[in-house]
Order: sequence, then C-alpha cells, then structure tokens
Amino acid sequence: MSILVLGGAGYIGSHTALELTRIGLDVVVADSLVTGHIGAVPEKARFYNGDIRDREFLDDLFKRERVDTVIHFAAFSQVGESVTDPLKYYDNNLCGTKTLLEAMVRNGVDKIVFSSTAAVYGEPDRIPIPEDAPTVPTNPYGETKLAMEKMFKWTAGAHGLRYVSLRYFNACGADAAGTIGEDHAPESHLIPLVLQVPNGKRESISIYGTDYATPDGTCIRDYIHVTDLAQAHILAVRYLENGGGSDIFNLGNGVGYSVRQVIDAARKVTGHPIPAMETPRRAGDPAKLVASSDKAKRVLGWRPEHESLEEIIDSAWSWHRAHPNGFGE
Repeated sequence: MSILVLGGAGYIGSHTALELTRIGLDVVVADSLVTGHIGAVPEKARFYNGDIRDREFLDDLFKRERVDTVIHFAAFSQVGESVTDPLKYYDNNLCGTKTLLEAMVRNGVDKIVFSSTAAVYGEPDRIPIPEDAPTVPTNPYGETKLAMEKMFKWTAGAHGLRYVSLRYFNACGADAAGTIGEDHAPESHLIPLVLQVPNGKRESISIYGTDYATPDGTCIRDYIHVTDLAQAHILAVRYLENGGGSDIFNLGNGVGYSVRQVIDAARKVTGHPIPAMETPRRAGDPAKLVASSDKAKRVLGWRPEHESLEEIIDSAWSWHRAHPNGFGE
C-alpha cells in the first residue's frame, strides 16, 4: 500500500515525502507544480503531475495506485495574496478539497492527514495556544483552512473517513543533508527573507511593526523545523493506521522568538551584519503566536528534535547558500 502526498513538490510536502522514503515506505507524490518544484520530489517517489480539482486525474490516480492514506498539502498558502485574491483561495483550497474527498469516498480511501495552520486561530485569547482555543481567522487563507477542517469532520461523520488535522506554526529550516530546502516565489517567510541579505539578494530586511505589546516591540512567533513537521505527519499516519480516531493537533516548539531575535540569530549564524529597516505594521499580523503542543506529544508521541533557533537558521543557511536561486527552474 502507498502513501499519497498531495502537494509533495512543495516545501513541507517534499520534506515529508523524503522522510517517508527514508523509512522505506512506498510514496506517491501528486502536485500541479504551480508553486512546487519537480526538483524537490524524492527520487524514490512516483510522481504524478495534476490538479486536485481535476476529478478524472484523481480517479485515475487512485485506480493506478493502491493508496492507503493521503497526506494533503495541496493548498495555496500566501496570507497577503489571500486577502487580495480571496476567490483564488476558495477555488483551490475548498473546491480542491471537496473534489479530493469525493474521490476518496468513491475509491474507498478512508484516512487523511491534513496540513492545517495556526492561522485558524487569528488573534489568540491566550498563549500558548491550545487546540480548543477560539478559531477566528483574520484572513481568507486561515478561513479556507478552517473550512477544510470542517469538511473533513462532516465527511468523516457521513462516510467513515478518519482524519488528523495538524495545525502548525512557522515552518522553517531545511533537510540536514542539504537535499532540499525552502523556495517560494514570491518569498514571504521571515527566515528565508532574512537570509536573502547575506546571499546578496536584497540589501536589508524589513521589520513590519515595532510597537507591538512584546518585549522588543516586534511580533513573536513559534518556529518549528520542517523535518520535525515531517516526522509529525508520519506519526499521524501511523496513528490512523493503528485505528486512531479523528483529531486535531498543534505543532510547535512552544517557544516564541521575536523578529529582532530571528535577525540577531541570523547575523550570528551567517557572520553578516544584515541591515534592518523598520516599517509600519502589516494588517492582520497578531502580536504573538506560540503553540501548546502537549497533545501531540501525549497522543502521537511527537518530540521536536530541532529546538535551537540558531540550529534551524543554520540548516536554512546551508541550503540557501548552496542554492542561491532555489531549485533554479
């Protein structure tokens, strides 16, 4: 039986697919390559180029491959773009997931692990954030991810589907072997943006807002290494395969770092001064997002191994320094 990784040519999806192949599992990757990279797909995985909104593509895929469990990364994820083009996100994220679930029901595939997000919480009412915190997204990206979670819930009740939704915080870092890393166009994540400065891709890094109610006035986020996220997806697959019930888990290190702290750590890792420019806040940026991952540790047995911010940045720097143009496609 195979594990189907949808969106497996993207950042977190490719790292998860790689870790799955490393433990000897049979892996199938499907990706439209709209934002993913064929160079990120593991050599040992079988690749299909297609869109999850395409019913015929999915039916053909499920007929060709004996899929046991689906891991779903196939969603657009740029917060800013979701605000300016919300219908693009509703079309891809919601319509795509609807078509996927219909295909799973038709083809008797009853287990799915979903790549969700801390964006479902919006501006949290307490820190660290538990899974039962209010879900009040502040952007269409978070709204679509929350709606996708609810689609799994109601489909589970109607058709016997079992799902795990993994709400993670700021994914970062790169595979320790340097095989793959982060390559978005346009880039919106802080760590790769910071590393563009020592890599000669930009002159300075912008700090959006310095007047938040935090110790140094800048936003605080929970940074989690992408390989630790990949391991959590593998544990979620095993949990479902062992008969576990549908559930939702947060994934984070449980420690918050401010924008200034990230920049300082990058300066230390790279040896570059990395000039910073202070600019006004961006709309919709919460002051502080830090996860409570106690439930994932207790139920899934998950333990993040890369908790040092400098270690995380160093792995990212190794990738970006060796691949200044990303996958170069």
